[in-house]
Amino acid sequence: MRLETLKLKAVLFDMDGVLYDSMAMHAVAWREAMAQFDIVMTTEDAYATEGAKGVDTIRNMVLKQQNRTISVEEAQRMYDEKARRFHAMPEAKIFDGVRDLMRLFKDNGIAIAIVTGSAQRQLIDRMLSDFAEFVDEQHVVTAYDVEHGKPAPDPYLMGLKKCGCTNAEQAIVIENAPLGVEAGVAAGCRVYAVNTGPLPDERLREKGAHRLYKSIRELYNDLSKS
Repeated sequence: MRLETLKLKAVLFDMDGVLYDSMAMHAVAWREAMAQFDIVMTTEDAYATEGAKGVDTIRNMVLKQQNRTISVEEAQRMYDEKARRFHAMPEAKIFDGVRDLMRLFKDNGIAIAIVTGSAQRQLIDRMLSDFAEFVDEQHVVTAYDVEHGKPAPDPYLMGLKKCGCTNAEQAIVIENAPLGVEAGVAAGCRVYAVNTGPLPDERLREKGAHRLYKSIRELYNDLSKS
């Protein structure tokens, strides 16, 4: 597949599990933090709910497991504990091929945005530093920017707007999570899934992924073919 045949105007990257090899650490932080509040959250739960706003995930799990509705403020306090545990871990590595892929898009005049469900300022600031060559604050969408997180299309619709792309068919979303794939498809974009986690490929295909790769490097190799 040659990049020039796609006629792209924008590429929208997810963050965790796409830019950073961070999801295994997020899963540990989720499990340990939620256990403190008598909530059972498995590794699969962490991957399956990835991309949604953390406070929304917590409120849904409390309702399901404890049959009670908690406030956004209470959920935020629980999420803060999850964030504290995550930041106590070693810094996640950038996936092989990410910078090469971004450079490929930039060199071809394609706008780049990063669309994450994260509300952790420390992670967002690191991302802006790591990828300053390719994105600035005006090309990042976080949990602070939208009322409805993934799987709603809102985050990727905002990403399109920030890239100045008015035709979703001229944009690609790069995702690793089922909810993120669903959000990208709902926004009208082509979605290239990179399965960097333990979920079966079918979980991404059934959400509508247009292409499926094993790694960012494999995606780069495909798009950079001459």
